[in-house]
Amino acid sequence: MNEVMLSIIVILPLITGVLIPLLPFKKRNSMLFFIETAVILNSILVWMLLLHRPEEGFTLIHFTGNLSVTFKLDGLACVFAGLISLLWPLATLYSFEYMKHEGHEKVFFMFYTVTYGVTLGIATSANIFSMYFFYEILTLVTVPMVLHTLKREAVLAARTYLYYSIGGAAFAFIGMIMVIVYGTTTDFIYGGVLNQGSYPGNVNLLLLVYVLAFMGFGVKAAIWPFCGWLPKAGVAPTPVTALLHAVAVVKSGAFAIMRLTYYSFGTDFLRGTWAQDVVMGFTIFTIVFGCSMAVKERHLKRRLAYSTISNLSYILYGVTIMTPLGLLGALVHMVSHAFMKICSFFCAGAIMYQSGKEYVYQLNGFGKKMPKTFGIFTLSALALMGMPGLCGFIAKFRLAEAAVTSQNTLAYVGIGALLISAILTAIYMLGIVIRAFFPSRDFDEDGIGDIKDPNWMMLLPLGLFAVGIVVMGLYPGPLLKLFSDISNGLF
Repeated sequence: MNEVMLSIIVILPLITGVLIPLLPFKKRNSMLFFIETAVILNSILVWMLLLHRPEEGFTLIHFTGNLSVTFKLDGLACVFAGLISLLWPLATLYSFEYMKHEGHEKVFFMFYTVTYGVTLGIATSANIFSMYFFYEILTLVTVPMVLHTLKREAVLAARTYLYYSIGGAAFAFIGMIMVIVYGTTTDFIYGGVLNQGSYPGNVNLLLLVYVLAFMGFGVKAAIWPFCGWLPKAGVAPTPVTALLHAVAVVKSGAFAIMRLTYYSFGTDFLRGTWAQDVVMGFTIFTIVFGCSMAVKERHLKRRLAYSTISNLSYILYGVTIMTPLGLLGALVHMVSHAFMKICSFFCAGAIMYQSGKEYVYQLNGFGKKMPKTFGIFTLSALALMGMPGLCGFIAKFRLAEAAVTSQNTLAYVGIGALLISAILTAIYMLGIVIRAFFPSRDFDEDGIGDIKDPNWMMLLPLGLFAVGIVVMGLYPGPLLKLFSDISNGLF
């Protein structure tokens, strides 16, 4: 029965989403109750599966040969599925208030809920074909949300996102084909699946394909130079941008690269090769590039978007170290960044929703008017910097530890990138905080107008995200033990 539930947790949000524009809701609250109930119910089912994990997988569709859509919960799948199911109900609750005045709510919530199921499909995929299948669908169901306002900027952003995603998927497709041809199976197996006797003269070809597939999946993970779509996508409503930046899209890209590196090609095949140096070099450059762009960006959401570009490559940097400690650091930062970034983006959304202000220079004195929102934003800023006691510090420390123990010279350069990033993060995040709480002496408080913190629908998710940031920072032991077992192939 548990094996069948693996498909139910993917299908239920898909059916729920499709029903939203079809059901004749007489009141808006009835629709919202239906959506939140369905999302919470699905998250409960996910956690039931996580706590009673089935050993076997479940094949939903069998195409031909070893190509099938199959679901299975291994350790890595448990982390991503647990993260998604924990954040999605809160993100949905937040979006109820934010989308009140945005229009086209039924269409929006249809795609928003369907995306939940598609992302769970990526998380629970048992093989590279299944993951690629849902990875492509993810692009199709998120483009309409970027396009939501139908303004010129939204159309251009959606077009850019689509072009980048299609191009990336083409490179990722090549990687999938090579795994099918040269692998003993398409299933995800820790250590890789390449058949060592089938490629003696094609080592460099396979390494080239790995780099191409890495960059292909890296499009959604916003690796340079394929990160241009992410800041532009900030024109979408904040629940969408938070979804893109913290939970679904970008994390799916990072997750796919973890699968590709540790479970398909295998680190024994990749470690010490020119391919490792190439992909690690791109991640190190992206870390510094994203932070540098964030410092000079004046638009609030685009500044956070560049911050996401930088922080996502923290995860990829851990992956490219290609050791168990590297994967451990990547997993810690994947979870930590999800909480930190969804928290900061939802704070930005609350500011824009309450005041209509979008630029950093317009936020002078807002801390006194919106103390709860800016207090939580400050916490997320300190966590992103790597303040001890918060989850961001644990993640960065583990990444640095992995780099030192790897004895890889280029990985040492990555430690320097982490330090530079911490300094630049302090500049672009605390710059907002200082403006909000300590405006200049000639500041006219009456000029702000009558703004205040948002209602409970926005504040409750923000408060819970803030609690998560602190708890993971102060009591990381259980998570580190779980991630250590996963990164060593024990779970």
